[in-house]
Amino acid sequence: MEILGATLRICVDDLETAVPFYERLAGGTALRFERGGVSVAAVGCFLLMSGPPTELEVLRKVAATIAVKDVDETHAVLTDLGAHIVAGPIASPAGRNLIAMHPDGMVYEYVDRRA
Repeated sequence: MEILGATLRICVDDLETAVPFYERLAGGTALRFERGGVSVAAVGCFLLMSGPPTELEVLRKVAATIAVKDVDETHAVLTDLGAHIVAGPIASPAGRNLIAMHPDGMVYEYVDRRA
């Protein structure tokens, strides 16, 4: 399993106010999309999310998004290591992903960029 990097997940009250700050901080333009009633802006290593409190409550339980080369291989490694696969693999706007709870109770999203 090859880990390519990690994205910090940040829930914000006002995406329109937060995006310019993070664009300037990261030196890039945000990629925006909607997912399940949540507005998302990805800029640099930051994933900004804004939406209904009930949706954000669930998203706050995921500590980080980890980019991997292959979600299927990651699924196999995580399973062998005793992680609980909560969801996926499924297609998402950012690539295929899965949500896993590690044996220590931490929850992470793993995503690849395969079509």
